[in-house]
Order: sequence, then structure tokens, then C-alpha cells
Amino acid sequence: MACVYIIYSKEIDWFYIGSCLNLGARLKKHNQGVFSSSFTSKTNDWTIFYHIKDLSEYTARKMERHIKRMRNRAYLLNIKKYPEISQKLIEKYTGSSR
Repeated sequence: MACVYIIYSKEIDWFYIGSCLNLGARLKKHNQGVFSSSFTSKTNDWTIFYHIKDLSEYTARKMERHIKRMRNRAYLLNIKKYPEISQKLIEKYTGSSR
């Protein structure tokens, strides 16, 4: 199953949003600079800020795009603070509730 994730770097005070099948492996790659042309290669202190798991790849990508379009620090903080936001996104992009 896939997930959508938000990672955070304290060093540059920045969030990054992505989706993947294996969050642990993806985080390791971000911190090792494997994605050399990616924004995440600027630092190696990325930590998981928030993630939504057990999604289909399609749903994870749709949710990733939605969150990136919001591109607002307050929204990212609120998605973690208020679980109902994640629930509404899951319902919107899968048509079902958990």
C-alpha cells in the first residue's frame, strides 16, 4: 500500500510533500541525497512530520497533488492537528470513509 507524506527539515525550516510505497526507504533516500536534482537534496535532516498510510497508489498521488496545491504552512500544520482533514481527503479521493 502507498502513503502520502510530509517531511520537514529544521535546518532550512521547510516542508516537502510526496507519496511512495515505502516511507522508510524513501526518507532514507531523501536524507542520503539520492534525488540529486530534487529540492530535498539541499539538506539531510528530513524527518517525518505527518503521513497518511494504507492508500492505493492512485489515491496517494491525488492526495499529494491536492496538498501541494494548498502549499500553505498553516494547512500543513492543520492537517496534522485536525485528523478530520485527512479523513475528508481520503473520502474525497477514494469515495469511502475509514
